[in-house]
Amino acid sequence: MFREFRMSLLVAAVCLGVAAWWGHTTSMGLWQALWLCLVLSVLEVSLSFDNAVVNAGVLKHMNAFWQKLFLTVGILIAVFGMRLVFPIVIVSVATGMGLVPVMQMALKEPERYSQVLTDNYPSIAAFGGMFLLLVFLNFLFDQERKLHWLGPVERLVGKLGKADAMSVIVAVTVLLCTKLFLPEAIFQSVLFAGLGGILLYLLV
Repeated sequence: MFREFRMSLLVAAVCLGVAAWWGHTTSMGLWQALWLCLVLSVLEVSLSFDNAVVNAGVLKHMNAFWQKLFLTVGILIAVFGMRLVFPIVIVSVATGMGLVPVMQMALKEPERYSQVLTDNYPSIAAFGGMFLLLVFLNFLFDQERKLHWLGPVERLVGKLGKADAMSVIVAVTVLLCTKLFLPEAIFQSVLFAGLGGILLYLLV
């Protein structure tokens, strides 16, 4: 088993070392930085089990070339793109700062970086929420599914999938309904962020 995971363990050890050095050189502190990274590591591994099951189902229908591409480029995009690059881009867009200054702020001023992320949480949630909602809706409206956990209810809902772009229509409707619960001052930014999440899903 160790042979299978030795590269992963090596990368984890290096990352923990970098985290310890970063914590030591910032206001966070060495032990707090280590603890934070350990907790995030356990959380990431535990939450990735369901993705692994879904990915295995997708991979078995691919040829060797696409399997290799999925497990290299796809994983790099999912791990580094969405976990590291995407938050940097969000803060950059929200503050109007360049990517490099935002990266420096994340490394040297974590409290300020965290505050910017918190201040823009509604837009971030709208972007990711619309993307994930479309993933769920396309699964729900999939007429080719053989397994239905809720029996007649799911089969009835699945019939709605006969209408073109039904999942997008539902997602946009949900997004527009957020106007009922959000202050007018932030609805526009939430709307644009949500539409961005929908567009990204349609592109990929």
